[in-house]
Amino acid sequence: MTYFSGIKKVRFEGKDSENPFSFKHYNSKEVVMGKTMEEHLRFAVAYWHTLTGDGSDPFGSGTMIRQWNHLSGMELAKIRVEAAFEFFEKLGVPFFCFHDRDIAPEGDNLRETNKNLDEIIGMIKGHLSTSDVRLLWNTANMFTNPRFVHGAATSNNADVFAYAAAQVKKGLETAKELGSENYVFWGGREGYESLLNTDLEFELDNLARFYHMAVDYAKEIGYTGQFLIEPKPKEPTKHQYDFDAATAISFLQKYDLQNHFKLNIEANHATLAGHTFEHELRVARANGMLGSIDANQGDLLLGWDTDEFPTDLYAVTLAMYEILENDGLGKGGVNFDAKVRRTSFEAEDLFLSHIAGMDTFARGLKVAAKMKENRFFDSIIEERYKSFKEGIGLEITSGKANFKSLEEYALSNEKIENASGRIEFIKSRINDYIF
Repeated sequence: MTYFSGIKKVRFEGKDSENPFSFKHYNSKEVVMGKTMEEHLRFAVAYWHTLTGDGSDPFGSGTMIRQWNHLSGMELAKIRVEAAFEFFEKLGVPFFCFHDRDIAPEGDNLRETNKNLDEIIGMIKGHLSTSDVRLLWNTANMFTNPRFVHGAATSNNADVFAYAAAQVKKGLETAKELGSENYVFWGGREGYESLLNTDLEFELDNLARFYHMAVDYAKEIGYTGQFLIEPKPKEPTKHQYDFDAATAISFLQKYDLQNHFKLNIEANHATLAGHTFEHELRVARANGMLGSIDANQGDLLLGWDTDEFPTDLYAVTLAMYEILENDGLGKGGVNFDAKVRRTSFEAEDLFLSHIAGMDTFARGLKVAAKMKENRFFDSIIEERYKSFKEGIGLEITSGKANFKSLEEYALSNEKIENASGRIEFIKSRINDYIF
């Protein structure tokens, strides 16, 4: 049975093509700076938004028209696996990602839940054996079920902590069995609602204990995938402990976890933290912690996580520049943690939205590569900080200067002359590269 019968395999046809189900810019085999686009971008489909999303919101029920809408339970889970691999292969993506509860429903207890999961994992494993698609990362949903009302690894309830540990143990075993290249920790409820009843230090200590247990168990079973933490400042928790890249890095350094984790940076999460996507990527990259990205964008007029497909070429270009400066994403990739709008309810919209995102990233990659080849930003930075390459600046950076020598210099230096930052000119030149 086919679930997207009206859709043929999506292919690159070039920018002049009028076929909406074709790539205008993403040519997987095109070489950019020594690597193919597929190698640079490592696109992944998010199972949750694409296969399980129904278009519901706080004010209305689901709108999505899917062939499997009449099904439920394990029957629904099995059909979604079949539909998923048809979608992956027709779209031509090399990877996908999932939460454990995306692929299989919970049972009446953990033992039954794991049995359901094992059955679906077996199906996925069978598809992987005959497909070129691979698992970029998997993770545990420890935020939907009411048991996680006070958190998972940061819960005040030790029974919940134990349940979360068992769930991640199973997730790591799943990662090894399916060959997942990464394992993600997203603390959807790892934070606090109010400090009035919260022992913040104790909860952070417990979170660190949890992560160390995960590191130890991965070593025990021989799982060698990359561990990733995904920062997010709020929603659903009022204040989450992995607020942004800087906060997450600080946490990892404090608890001696920095050698075991990198960050999975999401564009819309950066917006919620009051940052740009490129800022979060730069902070992670500067600290050697950039591991993977979730590709989406938020609505700047709304204060929540809208998870729109990325079509902002300006933002994507700057993001791809950071990734190129990072020498790529290693085991990570570009996961479309994005959902079609509630009004885009037909099955074909799943293809059109992913094509839009993939083309945007392909175009951003080529623009960023051109700027990198031309040393566009390098030249700007070198010129701006040139005072530190000679004279008193060189003495500062070489460690020869001290407060006394700098005071002596300042007293004899009669006039300080600053140079313009020329921000508007730089932005106009970026526009020139893009257009």
